[in-house]
Amino acid sequence: MGTKRVMYYVVLLIVGIALVGCALRPPTAATPSAPQDVVLALGYIPSVQFAPFYVAQEKGFFTDEGLRVEFRHGFETDFLKLVAAGEIPFVIASGEEVILARSQGLPVTYVAEWYTRFPVAMFALETSGIRTPKDVEGRTLGVPGPFGATYIGWKALVYAAKIDEARVKVESIGFTQAAAVSEGKVDAAMDYLVNGPVRLRLAGQPVVVFPVSDYINLPSNGLVTNDRLLRDDPQLVVRMTRAMLRGIQYTLENPDEAFNIALQYVPEAGGEQTPVSRAIFDASLPLWTPPPGDALGHSDPTQWEAAEAFMRAMSLLDRAVNVTQIMTNDFVKRAGF
Repeated sequence: MGTKRVMYYVVLLIVGIALVGCALRPPTAATPSAPQDVVLALGYIPSVQFAPFYVAQEKGFFTDEGLRVEFRHGFETDFLKLVAAGEIPFVIASGEEVILARSQGLPVTYVAEWYTRFPVAMFALETSGIRTPKDVEGRTLGVPGPFGATYIGWKALVYAAKIDEARVKVESIGFTQAAAVSEGKVDAAMDYLVNGPVRLRLAGQPVVVFPVSDYINLPSNGLVTNDRLLRDDPQLVVRMTRAMLRGIQYTLENPDEAFNIALQYVPEAGGEQTPVSRAIFDASLPLWTPPPGDALGHSDPTQWEAAEAFMRAMSLLDRAVNVTQIMTNDFVKRAGF
């Protein structure tokens, strides 16, 4: 066989091996060859309540999408402004804050649901005699202040449970709800379901709890980005969405492992604080679990319509907001959920 013919077959062999290798290698068109640095803004402080994101980091779900994610902590309203301005790409924010932002002209959109129930509630000691939300009339209610999800939750209860707000003395007590209720400084308080009520029960103090979602289920925490990113780099939004939802799914399926991963990221939640942290984590799991028949990550447009209507009725919005501009399920579907 001549030298040229030998070289011809060698070239064919090399090309054939390369083609087989390409066939066996997973597709990479959806992700860049080098990791992409991305900021994801979470809540005020690190907490076991952010376990799905720590899981996504630790199990490599972000890495699988070609993302190198940096978590940042701070105030939700500040982060929404930064996202709207394009200074950071993503924030975890609650639905009512997105509606408020849109009413103020901020171009932000909710692209994937995390919490499937609004996590705020009114609570009181069992000995208070409060048996329905309306029983707070003629009493004192504590809120951290006239801002955030707890305040919106209070307004939602007024609206949906038909409370006479003029008959309730509302006091700003900072983030001291459990202590204020326990010590009788207020008759009831608004707090996250997994916070004040859980802490008082662990301390042996029976409480009555009125979840806002039992009266009106507002859209809650989820992934939010800006309209420019949706237009210019939709694939990045798909990748972030898929990684987040994989983190939530793994957490729901493997709660013990997920909790231990969270403690690696929030070591101050361990040690003597482990029982409280685990109780908070366990109380959070039902809030992340989709109702039977619902898909992970999908947000119900009717919830957004009800929330927008309630917020307009309670004069919480600067102007009416078109729900179709607030949220979308397209990226959840494109992520395969």
